[in-house]
Amino acid sequence: MDIKDFKQRMQPYKSVIGFDYGAKRLGIAVSDLLLMVATPYKILQRREESKDIEEILSVIKEKEAGGLVFGLPLQMDGTEGKTAESVREFAAKIEAASGLPVAFWDERLSSRAMESFLIKEADLSRKRRKEVLDSSAAAYILQGFLDALRHI
Repeated sequence: MDIKDFKQRMQPYKSVIGFDYGAKRLGIAVSDLLLMVATPYKILQRREESKDIEEILSVIKEKEAGGLVFGLPLQMDGTEGKTAESVREFAAKIEAASGLPVAFWDERLSSRAMESFLIKEADLSRKRRKEVLDSSAAAYILQGFLDALRHI
């Protein structure tokens, strides 16, 4: 779904949840209801897929989400690899289970950008960075999407 279709399908005054997909962890961020600011929310330690989906549906309900954005890990040349395929497959399952619109946002270098920020600006220890990196990367992805959404 492109960003224009996503915006048309969104219900007003609902949040958007952003995801930074990983095989071991899933970073989750949430927007405010005016779709202005993305905030890191939590890191889901991946277990079995059905339990992961159940927990995501719980977050969707709790945060009153009206749409979902998944970071899409494109190759540096813009093509999709196996990880992008895994993200699309997982997102399709969440979309089917939730009934919410799903969009994808280029996440190239999002984790690297957030780690650099957490080192230089937030001065976090290696241990603390590991604890917040995935949800911070999800917020970075979601903020980029929200910024683009406002200009549609």
